[in-house]
This record gives sequence, C-alpha cells and structure tokens, in this order.
Amino acid sequence: MDIQTWTWILVGLTFSLYIGIAIWSKASSTGDFYVAGKGVHPIANGLATAADWMSAASFISMAGIISFSGYDGSVYLMGWTGGYVLLALLLAPYLRKFGKFTVPDFIGDRYYSNKARVVAVFCALIVSFTYVAGQMQGVGIVFSRFLEVNITTGVIIGMVIVLFYAVLGGMKGITYTQVAQYCVLIFAFMVPAIFISIQMTGNPIPQLGFGAAGSDGVYLLDKLDGLHRDLGFHEYTSGSKSKIDVFAITAALMLGTAGLPHVIVRFFTVKKVSDARKSAGWALLFIAVLYTTAPAIALFARTNLIETVSNQNYADMPEWFTKWETTGLINFNDKNGDGVIQYVADANKNELEVNRDIMVLANPEIANLPNWVIALVAAGGLAAALSTAAGLLLVISSSVSHDIIKKIINPNISDKGELLAARLSAVVGVCIAGYFGINPPGFVAAVVALAFGLAAASFFPAIVLGIFNKKMNRAGAVTGMVIGILLMLFYMLKFKFGVFDGGKSAVASLKSDWWFGISPEGFGVVAMIVNFIVSITISKFTTPPPIEVQQLVDNIRNPSGAGVATH
Repeated sequence: MDIQTWTWILVGLTFSLYIGIAIWSKASSTGDFYVAGKGVHPIANGLATAADWMSAASFISMAGIISFSGYDGSVYLMGWTGGYVLLALLLAPYLRKFGKFTVPDFIGDRYYSNKARVVAVFCALIVSFTYVAGQMQGVGIVFSRFLEVNITTGVIIGMVIVLFYAVLGGMKGITYTQVAQYCVLIFAFMVPAIFISIQMTGNPIPQLGFGAAGSDGVYLLDKLDGLHRDLGFHEYTSGSKSKIDVFAITAALMLGTAGLPHVIVRFFTVKKVSDARKSAGWALLFIAVLYTTAPAIALFARTNLIETVSNQNYADMPEWFTKWETTGLINFNDKNGDGVIQYVADANKNELEVNRDIMVLANPEIANLPNWVIALVAAGGLAAALSTAAGLLLVISSSVSHDIIKKIINPNISDKGELLAARLSAVVGVCIAGYFGINPPGFVAAVVALAFGLAAASFFPAIVLGIFNKKMNRAGAVTGMVIGILLMLFYMLKFKFGVFDGGKSAVASLKSDWWFGISPEGFGVVAMIVNFIVSITISKFTTPPPIEVQQLVDNIRNPSGAGVATH
C-alpha cells in the first residue's frame, strides 16, 4: 500500500482509539473535568504527563532544530529535561498537598486575592495560547504532507478531534487519552530511529548508533562535521551561540517548564502527595526514552538530507522531495539555472530552503524506509501535538470557568453550570488555537520556547515564593507577575516580531540589538529575575500576609502530610 493509504489507516485507528476513550471516560462532574476525580494511578499519570509535556515541539521540531543547529540545539535538550527534574523535585509535591484545581487557584488562595487570581488567569491564557499555537501548527504540517490536504484543512481536522475528547472527557478523558497517545508517539518515534540506526551503523540502539561509525568506517559525527565544512556551515559539533545566550535559553526553558500550568495541573490528579512524587519519577523515565533518542535522529536526518540533495540534479530527486515541495516547507530556487541543487551556507548562492520542522517527519522517507513506518511517524506526530493541545485547552477552559466564573463572577453557580461553562470555554479556546495554527508566528519549537519564557517570567517566581517564603504577600506577587510577563511580552514582540521596530521581521532585528546579548527565547530568565526582585522588594515594604496564610504555607511544606493530601 502507498503512504497515504497507510496514513489514513493508522491515523484512523488512533483517532478512533482516542474518541473511544473519551466516550468511555466522559466527565460527569467538575472534579472529573478539572482533575480526573483525583484518582489517577501514578504510572498512568506518569504516562499522561510525559505525553502532555512532549508536545509537537519535542516530537516534530526538537530533532529538527538539532539537525540544523548541531551543538547549539542542545539547549533544548538540557532546558526541557532539566526543567522537568526541577518541577518534579521542587514544586509538584507541595502543589499537590495544597490540593487546588488550577495554578490560578493556587495563586488566588495563596495570595488571598482575586486580583492575584485574575493576573494568574491572564498569564495562564497568554502562556497557553502561545504554546498551543505550536501544537496546531504541527497538526497542520502532518496533515498537509501525509493526507495531502492544505494546512488550513489539517488544522481544522485536528481542532475537531481534540475538541471532542477534551470537551467531552475533560481531565479524566484527556488523562487516559494521553496514556494511549504516549504509547503511539513513543512507538512512532523509536521504530524509524531503530531502522535508520541499523541502516547507517549496524547498531539497533539509536543512542549507541549516535556515537558509532558508518559502513565506511568513519564516525557519523566526524562525517557530518566534514559535510558541514564542505558546504560552508559551522561544524555540527561546535556552537555559534554566545555562552550567555546558551545559558539564558537553557535556564528559561528549565524554569519555564517548572511554571507551565498544563503540566503542573497533572500533579493534582493523583490521590496522595506521595503519588505526585511517584508519577513525576515515572514521567521522567518515559520522557527520557524520547529525549535520549532525539540527538541520534537529528544526526541521521541531517546526514541523509545533505547526501541526498547536495549537488544533485533536481530532475532526479526522489518522490518525497516533490511531495514536501507541495506543502511549501521545502523550496528549490535554481538561481544559476543549471538544474543542480546548490545547498550551501552562503545565502547568495544557496538554492534550497528547508523548514526544520519537516526533518523528523521526512527522515523515514529520505532513508527509504517502508511505507507503514513513514505513516506511523505521521500518527505519532499527531499524537504528540494533540495530547499537549488537549492539556492546554483544559487550562484555558478551567481558567475561565473555575477561576473567573466560579471564584469571582458567580460563586453560587451549580456544578452542572460550571461544567457547561468549562466546555463552552474549551470550544472558544480551540477556535483561537486553530487561528494561530493556520497563521503561525514561527516554526514550532521557537513558538513553544517563547511560551516557556512567558511561564518563567510570570508563574515561576510566584509559585516558588508562595511555597518557600511565607512572608511573601499579594502586593509583591501580583506586581512581580505583571511586570515579569509584560517585560517578556515587550521583548518578544520587539525582537521576535518587530512590533516596535517599524514592522521589521525577526531576521531584520540584529543580534547586536538584543539586551545583554540574549535572544527572545532566552529572555524569560531576565524577566524572571526582575519578577523575583520586584516581588521580594515590594513585600518588604508592604503589609505581610495574614497569620492563617503563613500557617497554610507552613502546612504545605510539612513532610508529615506526605501520605494523604490535606485538601
């Protein structure tokens, strides 16, 4: 069977599985909708957390970034994995013991203020919509290539599917759907990696193939360094970013991970505080499978791409090249009219533009793997994008229905009315997410990296200080969050989208203009430091929190509650 037939079959089967789980686990109460009734097993929660966290950026885009950036791309590996460890050890158990439904719920109660709750909702919506834009874009890319529909149609199909199981099942449906999605995405990620590792090095373990020699006896990393030198690119194993920018991006991704509302809420779904710790450990194990494989896939994909396209006649290019050309994600511009593809670092001579988001998806085709393997990768990419999109939609809907409507506008709303409001909020949220998926502000991982910066700038200080500093008051926390996220938004709009530079594009914003030499993807750490300074300074000169709030902070840090949660 051809690739498209295999794709329809595998995508149809996986989508049927997701919909079936949503129907089976339909939410019947707000407790089910927001936190799955707080009854999820730690292993299941670990699987769901891994799927929720490993988005389209992890599955589709991260290996693509590493393929093109080489050593510089390692910031994504270090930042995202390190950030999860930080979240698991530093925040998750304490937030579970606090026992609320959402991150704005924690901030609203900890800082005894609806103003703090509203600011937290605003931050959650900004972070979530920025993040979900990357997921819907990933869905569109997969559909446009493998089902041969345009990106807009692909995004709309993804919107309908994720809306169905997110609105129907809430967190309960999403949790068990994400367990299935993890199994699909990790199988889809590993199978082609194993195939290509055997093909290129004879070693079935991609992590070992990464450091092995090819059939010609030359180590793959040395071979790729040589190919890069010949084409004028910087060596694959050397970096071009400044040390300050590498540090800033890594730190922003780490601290942003620890402040992501859709990941944090997963730790509210287990029975006990100790289960939160266990599920964090399981999730880290499941995440490590993909993250230790990504560098190998990046190496294999980059090597195969260069050897396949560089100095080759355009008329002789294989079918995969033509198929990806129709999506607009790879383009050949024959500048000298000789019909030969000149793929070089010199922008004036380079004739090939490759969107880095296609590398993982195109890799099995470039390596000429069986059609069912190529289709499997498509199903895995969709699973990764939809699992995270669903978690983000839940954050959006719960922020509106629980934190705004229930806690502020209408405290007497019935459970049934709140559940209806949550579902309607999800419908509006997925429509906005679809718009950003159709009109993306950048490639997937770059968009997602900005979401991490926003989370680091806004939530991380408020959560850390809320847990570990009982004298932190609402004036300090609210002011810090507002200044942190506004500073990050300003920097992002100025240097990523040229909003304050007369409409200049991101390319036109020179690196020399960056503050402290830090890119927009890394500036979240600067905004976070400003948030900490502002929060602590203001709290020193304003009224301390009430005694009962300070006692509450003491209680959530007390290890004696490691058994059953207090709320």
